[in-house]
Amino acid sequence: MNKAWWLGVLCCLTAVWGCSKDKTEPVSAGQTASGTAATKPAPAKVKLALDWVPEPEFGGFYAAREIGAFARHELEVEILGGGAGAPVAQMVATGQADFGTTSADSVLTARARGVDLVPLFATYQTTPHALMAHASKGFTSMAQVLTSGSTVALEPGLAYAQFLKKKYGFDKVKIVPYDGGVARFLADKDFVQQCFLTSEPLAAKKQGGDPVLFKVADEGFNPYATVVVTRGELLKQQPERVRAFVDAVREGWRAYLDNPKQANDVMAKLNTTMDAETFARVAETQKPLIETDETRAKGLGAMSRERWETLGQQLVDLGIIEKTPPVDEYLRPEFLGAPAPAPAK
Repeated sequence: MNKAWWLGVLCCLTAVWGCSKDKTEPVSAGQTASGTAATKPAPAKVKLALDWVPEPEFGGFYAAREIGAFARHELEVEILGGGAGAPVAQMVATGQADFGTTSADSVLTARARGVDLVPLFATYQTTPHALMAHASKGFTSMAQVLTSGSTVALEPGLAYAQFLKKKYGFDKVKIVPYDGGVARFLADKDFVQQCFLTSEPLAAKKQGGDPVLFKVADEGFNPYATVVVTRGELLKQQPERVRAFVDAVREGWRAYLDNPKQANDVMAKLNTTMDAETFARVAETQKPLIETDETRAKGLGAMSRERWETLGQQLVDLGIIEKTPPVDEYLRPEFLGAPAPAPAK
């Protein structure tokens, strides 16, 4: 056999080996089979409509964006600031926003009117509503406040105001419209007003007032607040995206509760009516309203079927809705919360 014949055989074997290698060699990460770089899917763009201006009660949502939680879940979230009368339910129902925040009683009222809102995450486990009176008056209970002859600034249309009226009656106090702020409270020792536990009391103290608080939750009316909702249609069509949003929100709230400064700095640029000190004080004050024994067991944002059922019946008893929306039509088991994982050993 001559040298030329061996060279020919060797070339053929080399060619076959090369072809075989091309077919079996794994494609490198980040490349397609043709060797070009793989394109990562663009994050899904969604909108979150808030029912008030950027404040600590929404800190976890801004934190989720700042720490990259939304991005990790392949979401690009536009947060829409709200204000008085913000039509969040309408925005979510009509698709102007994918998610929104509102109160639990508003969710049930909307559903009773045929709006298919689905609650996903309950930020405030304890409703932040209260009545604020002067400590110098010596009141020790809500009953004393509402039988004291005082002037009480209260929006009578609010669900909790109707609850208090039914429980105590308003015939022994003078009900006047609530106009916001604390100026009249500071000027009149006989003045009582509605308040948000994380807002007016802090403002009154900062200006030398002596507020004492009587929580609505302690009276037996305790709807979840700053509840994240979506429309039933979106949940049905894109369950993975909704789940990803909720998971990212939970991460954001964990981060905000642990260290609110980064998100506070962002919100302060959007809401210049609050200074950095107030942002920090409010964030600290609201912690026990958000993180409770139940959320430590089931996760932040957890909800209870029993509480939704109780609230529905209360709204019926108050004449706010005609009948209780069936819980199974709007409450999904996957959003009630699950036992927290045991700590690693």
